[in-house]
Amino acid sequence: MEFENRDEYIIKKYQQDEDTMIRLFVHWCLNHDLDPVALYTRAYPHQPTNEALLNVVKETKTDPAEIEVGTATMLEVLQIFGNDDLAFVVAEEAEKSKD
Repeated sequence: MEFENRDEYIIKKYQQDEDTMIRLFVHWCLNHDLDPVALYTRAYPHQPTNEALLNVVKETKTDPAEIEVGTATMLEVLQIFGNDDLAFVVAEEAEKSKD
């Protein structure tokens, strides 16, 4: 594999994995009757709107596939991608739902 092709492959693979993480997050939120955009904004109030998140939310509304995502899995995936602030918000919401 040429160096340029390898770099392109790595970038594409990361983007695919990131898309999967976003989809899991949206489904986790829907499973817990939470607004994914509101949670994301709470975790990252100074970031601009996340277009990838909005696209997945829109897709999910038009084609709602039921995917059960456990909280532990969601937290691990978020932390793998360095979304520690979002993982913290997810953990807070998970604790609220236990009450």
